[in-house]
Amino acid sequence: MGTARWVARVLCVVVPAAFLGVFFLYPVGTILVRGLGADGLDRLLGLPGRASFRGVVWFTVWQATVSTLLTVVVALPGAHLLARRRFRGRALFRAATTVPFVLPTVVVGGAFLALFDRFDLVDGPLRATRTVWAILAAHVFFNVAVVLRTVGSFWEGLDHRPEEQARVLGATPWQAFRWVTLPRLWPSIAAASSIVFLFCFTSFGVILILGGPTRATLETEVWRHAVFRGDLASATALAVVQFVAVLAMVVVVNRLQRRRAVGQRPVRRKVPRAGARLLVGNLGLLGAVLGLPVAVLVERSLAADGGWSLRNYAALADRINLLPVSAVGALRNSLLFAIVATGLAVVVGGLASLVVVHGRQAASRAFDLGMMLPLGASAVTLGFGMLIALDEPPLDLRSSRWLVPVAHALVGVPFVMRTVVPTLRSIDRRLREAAATLGASPARVRREVDLPIAARALAVGAGFSFAVSLGEFGATSFLPRNPDRLTAPLALFRLLGTPGETLRGQAMALAVVLMVLTAASVLAIEGWGRRGSVRGDL
Repeated sequence: MGTARWVARVLCVVVPAAFLGVFFLYPVGTILVRGLGADGLDRLLGLPGRASFRGVVWFTVWQATVSTLLTVVVALPGAHLLARRRFRGRALFRAATTVPFVLPTVVVGGAFLALFDRFDLVDGPLRATRTVWAILAAHVFFNVAVVLRTVGSFWEGLDHRPEEQARVLGATPWQAFRWVTLPRLWPSIAAASSIVFLFCFTSFGVILILGGPTRATLETEVWRHAVFRGDLASATALAVVQFVAVLAMVVVVNRLQRRRAVGQRPVRRKVPRAGARLLVGNLGLLGAVLGLPVAVLVERSLAADGGWSLRNYAALADRINLLPVSAVGALRNSLLFAIVATGLAVVVGGLASLVVVHGRQAASRAFDLGMMLPLGASAVTLGFGMLIALDEPPLDLRSSRWLVPVAHALVGVPFVMRTVVPTLRSIDRRLREAAATLGASPARVRREVDLPIAARALAVGAGFSFAVSLGEFGATSFLPRNPDRLTAPLALFRLLGTPGETLRGQAMALAVVLMVLTAASVLAIEGWGRRGSVRGDL
């Protein structure tokens, strides 16, 4: 093995491993060590005896359970439409339903606050603000795309003939679905439900904005104890509980995902055209659930002085006392952080993908699991871990402007890997063998064959990483130590939490700008995916 090739192999392993170790395993491990230390262990063991802790755990679990059930009920008809019917605008419909999944949580919170204000649901007997119903509605809004993608793609590959045989034997459409289709769909439904439950369990921005101070989950309590109360011991104990719960859920998700991949034998057939009633019903349901909050948000952003204008958007450039920089300055920071985070995620995720696909079995499995951990970990726990762990030389990075994009890149790496790894594995071995037969070295084969094919997957992963970084709120709420590094989601959170029509109008305008940027990223991703062979589930 040549020196250059050996150095390349070492870099492929060392760079991702060091990145994960320093910025994820070390901060999270620090929380575990402090939480399980002498003082921390006493505080941790005393949590079950506190009524407030039991109430927080109960609310965290039951709101996640109900949110998951509602999401599945709302999304299943749409999954059937995408899987079993064809219609004009199907690709646009698929892309549009994906946009809410990557919208910043503060944008969604602002959209629902605008919706409640528009329909006079702020006060009175039908009040929706600061209620659990607002939280449930926002969670459905966020997670419909998970069920549509996960169940829809699985349903599309199912053999349709057992259903047709049941219909020939006299079963009604509902009976055929209940007794034939649903049992075969169950692995994908269970996998999608577990992912949705994990996202709702670790929900942060939605709970803070729509739930208010009376609605608390483990995620928000870690933040409140660490930031507002200065009680790091209690925050650490709660973070340990949160981390253990999330780790257990990640194990369940991985098992259900493996079950989903077993036993599916796709059968190609001509997909029938969607009927008018089916199409209108689905579009109406998802339009009300996903489109109405967005439409009202745009309408509220344009409302000013009893009419319509762009005044709220122009005011984003003004400096107000509430913020250390203008909203435009915060947006500039977010764009800069997102660009840097995307570059880091592409480099680290690309190198890790090579190890997963071409490395030895032990290294492949370790990287495949280890690099996915940040996606399932609590963003608040990650930010809190960085805050308390990276505080001494040579890793005193709490005041570094690079720590924010690093935290964002940790979440972006799994998105890069989930698109690049399947693409690299799908490359026809005969292409590599033909290139080698013509005299190409292994390095040149990877450069001339693998890289051009993987480039589109890298672009898709980079798009997702950019969108996620642009709206990241949980970890970032701990990290910016200098006022001039305020990000757009944090600025939006402060604007939404301050009364006043002028500030609320600016908040709506900033939310629309963030929404447009993330939506553009998703639509670009869908365009790349349609033009190439890259297809990825959420």
